[in-house]
Order: sequence, then structure tokens, then C-alpha cells
Amino acid sequence: MTPELMRRARRRDRRVYLFSHPLLFALLTATRRRPVRRLGGTVLVHSRDAFRDGLTRIPLDRSAAGTTGGAAGELTGGELLFNQDGAGHRGSRRTIMEALGAEGVHRLRPVWTAVLDHRLAPLAAGAPIDLVDVAAELAGATTAALLGLGTDPHTLATAARTAAAAASREHLPGRPRRRAGQTAARTATAALTALLDVPAEDRALAAMLAVAAINTTVAALPRAVAWCADADLWSYADSDPDALTSELLRVTAPTPLLPRVAAGPGTAGGCPVRAGDRLVLVARHAADAHRTGPCPADPAPASVAQLVFGLGAHACPGARLARLQLTDTLRALAPHRPRVVGARVDRRSALPGWSRLIVAATP
Repeated sequence: MTPELMRRARRRDRRVYLFSHPLLFALLTATRRRPVRRLGGTVLVHSRDAFRDGLTRIPLDRSAAGTTGGAAGELTGGELLFNQDGAGHRGSRRTIMEALGAEGVHRLRPVWTAVLDHRLAPLAAGAPIDLVDVAAELAGATTAALLGLGTDPHTLATAARTAAAAASREHLPGRPRRRAGQTAARTATAALTALLDVPAEDRALAAMLAVAAINTTVAALPRAVAWCADADLWSYADSDPDALTSELLRVTAPTPLLPRVAAGPGTAGGCPVRAGDRLVLVARHAADAHRTGPCPADPAPASVAQLVFGLGAHACPGARLARLQLTDTLRALAPHRPRVVGARVDRRSALPGWSRLIVAATP
């Protein structure tokens, strides 16, 4: 791993921000030198300590318009993990944690390893593969198994990605809402919900799980592979796969920012926050992804790496699943030492990512 390889890897990864959300990325870049920056009623939170404050010391309105919870509740009409409070929130978390706990993930693991065995086989024959398509099948198959569905993995993945993209376009910070966009988002969500053969009372939660699991996987996995290939980190997939996975997830920060609304007063990094203020919590900056590249030989402390998955009651319950899926993918790819031979940014996706990432084995 040389400085030049690291610069090459970072240049490629920056493209997913520059081409998919250029205005938002420019705003965050321009304001990141201060731990917290207030712009009218919006508070941009960049530093690690302020990010922690935003998730643990400020009461949050889970159902406010323009937040993840607001979008989820509006589109599905259900009380979801993102917008519940109190006992409802705790109950949903328990249900999800049971499904995504150690035993649940162990039961799901053969599903995605079977996809990897099948989809990575062409590399051994010298043929290139599209990691985005592989990630979509892997995520779709895993989510279908998690929800007990017989749905085709690609069909489920496409529906979840379309629903998320439509919703995100209407809920970017500062973006005016338009009736046509809202209609498109509801139509896409209805198409996803129609694929979910679960009891009616569970459908909203199942839709949320499908959107979250599939979109984060399809965004994160190809970006992590590109970083690993460009920076030549493949040796760590055998010698220290856990550190490699942790560092790649830290620098890719699959959900780079969290839009929230304060339900009451508080402070973030010393900046006063009022009830009704919009908070943009920048996980990418809190985890130092914009400054330090992945270094499996000297990884960031767990307390820092974990920030890309949130904190405490706001921690992502799918972190264990995400880490193991990426570790298995990297270990399966490592013998081929893939290199990137083609990449195209996804300009419509909910999360920064690639629409195509073609890799081929190193001769």
C-alpha cells in the first residue's frame, strides 16, 4: 500500500459523491472545517463529539418531514423503527435484533455465500464480473431469506432500490417537495410492498427492512471492493479480514449523513440546538473518512469505526450482517486479486454508489 495507490483509490471513490450529489457534497466540504455550522434553521454536524451529541444528547423528532423516519412513515403508512418512540421503538428493535443477532445472521450466511460461489466463479476463468450486479443479487437473496419470501432476488433488489431513490430525491436537505416526486415515491413503494408476502400488519416493517438492507449493501460492497483493489489491500483479506472490513466500512460510510429534526433543545459540539432545528449529522466526517484512508495494519478504534452505524439506541441493527457479508466477499475475491477495469457512478441512487463496477482477476 503506497501513497500513490491510496490517492488513486480516494480519487475514484470521490466520484460517487461528485457525480451523484454534487451540490450537497460541495456544501458539506465547504463547511467541514468547523465542528458544527448553523445555516438558518439547519445545523450541519461534522465533528466526532458533535455527532455523538446529535444522536445521544438531543431529543429527536422521529416522524418529522425530511427525515429518514418521516419519509419511511409517509411512504409506507406504518409506524416503523425509524419513526417510533418509546415502547413501539423498543419492540421493533427487539424484533429486528432477534432476526439480525448472531444466530439469525448465522442462519442467513449460507444464502449469501452461495451467491458468492456462483457469481464470482467467472473470475477464475479470466472473465470480468459486475460487482454491483453481484451485490444486488446477494442483498436481494439475503433479504428474501430474512423475510421468508420466495421473491426473485434481483426483482426484490430492483424494487427496493427504486423506492429508496424516489424517496431520497424528495427528502434531501433543502430540496423543495414536488407532488410528482411524491407520487413517484409512493408508486415505487407500492410496487415493493406488492412483493412482500407477509401479514398485512408486518408489511411496513418488512418494506423498511428491505429498503435499508438492500440499499446499504448495494452501495457499500462495490465501493469497498474498489477501495481494496485500487489501494492493493487484498493481502489483509487473509491476514486480518476483520480489520480490513472495519476500515473499508469506515471510509465508505455507506450512509454518509443522517437527516434529523430536534424535538427539543440541546447542544451539539457546544452549538445550541432549538426544537424544530434540522440536523445534518455527517457520519463520513465523524468517522474521519474524508481525511484518513483505510489502514488495516493500524485500524481506527472500534468506537470510531462504529460511528458509521450510529450509536446506542440509534445504532443500526444490521451492522453484524453488513460486516460479515463484506468480510466473506473480500475473502472470496482475494485469491483473484481483482482490479477495477470499468466503473460508472449511479446518479439516481439513494446512497452514493456505483451503477456498474467491473472487476477482473489480476493475471
